[in-house]
Amino acid sequence: MTAPGKLYGVGLGTGDPKLMTLRAVEVIGLADVVAYHSAKHGRSNARRIAAAYIREDHVEEHLVYPLTTETTDHPGGYRGAIEEFYESAAERLAAHLDAGRSVAILSEGDPLIYSSYQHMHKRLAHRYVTETVPGVSSIQASVAALGVPLTEDREVLTVLPGTLPEEELAARIASTDSAVILKMGRTFPAIRAALETAGRLDDAWYVERATMPEQRVERLADVDPATVPYFSMAVLPSKVAGMTPRRDGAGAADELQTNEGADAAQAPSRRGKVTVIGTGPAGPLWLTPEVKGALAVADDLVGYTTYIKRVPERAGQVRHLSDNKVESERAEFALSLAREGRNVVVVSSGDPGVFAMATAVLEVACEEQYSGIEVRVMPGMTAAHAAAARVGAPLGHDYATISLSDRLKPWSVISRRIRLAAEADLVLAIYNPASKERRQQVVDLKALLLEVRKPETPVVLARDIGGPTEVVRIQTLGDLDTDVIDMRTLILVGSSQTQLVERATGETVVWTPRRYPD
Repeated sequence: MTAPGKLYGVGLGTGDPKLMTLRAVEVIGLADVVAYHSAKHGRSNARRIAAAYIREDHVEEHLVYPLTTETTDHPGGYRGAIEEFYESAAERLAAHLDAGRSVAILSEGDPLIYSSYQHMHKRLAHRYVTETVPGVSSIQASVAALGVPLTEDREVLTVLPGTLPEEELAARIASTDSAVILKMGRTFPAIRAALETAGRLDDAWYVERATMPEQRVERLADVDPATVPYFSMAVLPSKVAGMTPRRDGAGAADELQTNEGADAAQAPSRRGKVTVIGTGPAGPLWLTPEVKGALAVADDLVGYTTYIKRVPERAGQVRHLSDNKVESERAEFALSLAREGRNVVVVSSGDPGVFAMATAVLEVACEEQYSGIEVRVMPGMTAAHAAAARVGAPLGHDYATISLSDRLKPWSVISRRIRLAAEADLVLAIYNPASKERRQQVVDLKALLLEVRKPETPVVLARDIGGPTEVVRIQTLGDLDTDVIDMRTLILVGSSQTQLVERATGETVVWTPRRYPD
């Protein structure tokens, strides 16, 4: 019985035959069968790259896709037609392998990065001895064409297919430091729009047919969508490196400059802006992609020391830390930086619009001297929602949010609002309940509520949600322990309908029905 042949997935690099590895050349020479893919036009870039090493006695298997972007009458649609092709192609190659012939499948770039080979690999590698020969990927080649670092220090690289929905692309671009986007061509307009939405269009570069004679490098914002082929890529290079590609008249990147050394034509004066963001109640897991994007492109971060320290440091950014009780001064400082052309992010915890910095910034921004400065507010996870999720769904029906701090409003107003909300049978989310100097308010809160609510009303005490010292306590209003409450505690007080249930799993859940009795 003939021993099965060996399967090779051979990476050829990105187009220049000189970028083929020695092992790739060696494997092609060893193989009995050379296989490669192409569209219906029959021209295979993979075969063109390896042409000098394909012998007359090689058996060639030309695997022609039945369609690329065309419509099809296949009962399974496009996906069905492609899957049928892959199965058929794999069996063609399996016949050679079963006959004892070694098969080298040629792959542009790297065989296991968005390649045609990987579809054969999934269907054959578990059946035959297989070797994958890595190749220079289009990612590496495009970055080399730009001549700048892709990532440095703690920067995060994200590799994205341009076929993702535009909103998904924008979210992922916004939440990373460096990125490469493949599979362009018809997807280019959506990719450009996603970059613009994420605020990264000015950072993006376009590379077409890297390492090939017709290589083209341009700022992505300047590219005509009608000229974009499939073999192109968008690149967001390292910001830490502080280098920007410069292209000559032919469109090739032949010089480098640092951002500091950019001339006026390359770095026009910017109009500053202020973005107020919410980091959620704790660390990076609570950041939205939109907020991550704002933080990634900021020149300056302004905020309370504790909140700023939650944000990862980035080279080139200036961090302005301050005390927690200088909101107006902090807002004015941020706006003054923006007036100088800086991109400023004001960092708030939770949601910036819930007892946080958005109001302080907007109050100052409405003054005449700052009224021309762009101000954006980006939402974040607020403590009430984070605390509610920890115990179930206590905010499942109408609720009121009240701050117990009387630093900016009198206690008489606070107590009246508590009483009215309690009489309306609303679930209550209480922020800023107590501090070292301010203890009586939370005691008075309990007394006020007991005048209206039953002692068995569920109460959730959630401290440092998402943080290293997180503690969640479920009590009743009658047994509420006010001594354990501080400024980092969020209090949720149930309505008359709120349920506290011990489940068979051993967990205790709190939830408020969506229906209210007549």
